[in-house]
Amino acid sequence: MDTHKNAPMTPEGRLRLVQAVMAGEAVRQVAGRCGIDRKTVRKWIARFRIDGEAGLGDRSSRPRRLPTAIARGTAQRVVTLRRQRWTMASIAAELRISRATVSRILARVGLSRLSALDPAPLPRRYERARPGELLHIDSKKLARIVHVGHRVTGDPRDSVEGAGWEAAFVAIDDRSRVAFAEMFADERKRSAADFLEHAARYYRHLGVAVRCIMTDNAKVFRSRPFIATCRRWHLRHIFIKPYTPRTNGKAERFIQTALHEWAYGRTYRHSRERTALLPEWLHRYNWHRPHAALSGRPPISRLSLEGDNLLRLHT
Repeated sequence: MDTHKNAPMTPEGRLRLVQAVMAGEAVRQVAGRCGIDRKTVRKWIARFRIDGEAGLGDRSSRPRRLPTAIARGTAQRVVTLRRQRWTMASIAAELRISRATVSRILARVGLSRLSALDPAPLPRRYERARPGELLHIDSKKLARIVHVGHRVTGDPRDSVEGAGWEAAFVAIDDRSRVAFAEMFADERKRSAADFLEHAARYYRHLGVAVRCIMTDNAKVFRSRPFIATCRRWHLRHIFIKPYTPRTNGKAERFIQTALHEWAYGRTYRHSRERTALLPEWLHRYNWHRPHAALSGRPPISRLSLEGDNLLRLHT
């Protein structure tokens, strides 16, 4: 039962009731003051004497015996037949029990659907051979920060209403995992096209010629400005299968890392502070942060930059 621990006649109230009787007050007086029967007062005193304060908690109302309950062996037999891909109707006819009983047992063990018996599909992992062959692009809405909120101060009066949203667009190279991200005031088609333009220039500056990009099916990625930018940079544009964001999993995973380490990883007084810190965090991610998929090396280590190795590792 979900009640406040200090409400009357909950464990705290029952303890006060017992303490009053133990102090010498008559059971009749305690019962009258609390508005309960004397038999109830004696019940809580008896439980307290046996189990102490633990005995003042609520007990389950489930009966000790359930004569009409399905036998444990029969329930196990239902599960066994289901694992042999029997239908509910066939199981009910075989065991001479109702189909509703079969359905209830299978729902309890998570076998209501036959598809639950199929093994989970193995993840299809892939990686392009050279940097620039595929660039994963995605976006993420972030709550705009106007001042420190109640999640930091702990004061409900510091809640922010109507602050709005801003958008973070991200791109990550499939081969090297070198990432690029920018903040925009909105998630509209012009912002998406500008981000693609800036991302293409960023990777070209690193010596990476982007040939193909992958996005989800959002309208901003199908807009005319975005398509025009793809044509200007001679980029092939492919879309993920609807409702399968795992296809664009590298971008999704990078977004989660950015949220934990940058967007929500520290306290900001204003969105401007968060935006200003993004280039610094991206530099650390690309040049210094170990990447598990790259055997602990930073993403930049997979790019063949001109010059000394010290430039590539940026030590």
